[in-house]
Amino acid sequence: MARCAEFIPQKDFGALKRISGGQTQKPDLGIIKKIQGFETMLRNELVRIRAAHRKIDPEKYLRPDGFSGQSIYHIALAAHRNPSPLDGERLLDKERWNFLDELAIGHYFDLDFLIVYAGKLLVLERWERISKSDKAALLEGELSKI
Repeated sequence: MARCAEFIPQKDFGALKRISGGQTQKPDLGIIKKIQGFETMLRNELVRIRAAHRKIDPEKYLRPDGFSGQSIYHIALAAHRNPSPLDGERLLDKERWNFLDELAIGHYFDLDFLIVYAGKLLVLERWERISKSDKAALLEGELSKI
């Protein structure tokens, strides 16, 4: 981020900083709206699937998204049905990555490209934290709750 601050306008740096920090409540750029819309759509599908599995009404958990996509349902269902929660999360993050790749098409060295790059870095940082976590301690903690 410090390196970017030297080369891009302050307004653009602010947008990049907000998405990197996860603060995108009021998106001011179209690409951020698309990323948020996709994420909301994906999470809504997971809510619907989990609610159907538990036989509860999902309506109070859904968020307005404005996106629609039949393929997202199948991805969310595959992630939900995966016997390994970690593999299910990997599947969801792969789909997020693919969506970011689609958004990057036609953008070279502009703000949209930097925002997509920041989104990909967030996915990679998440998996870095997962790979470095103490899995035995996490498992022991969860088993002690039972």
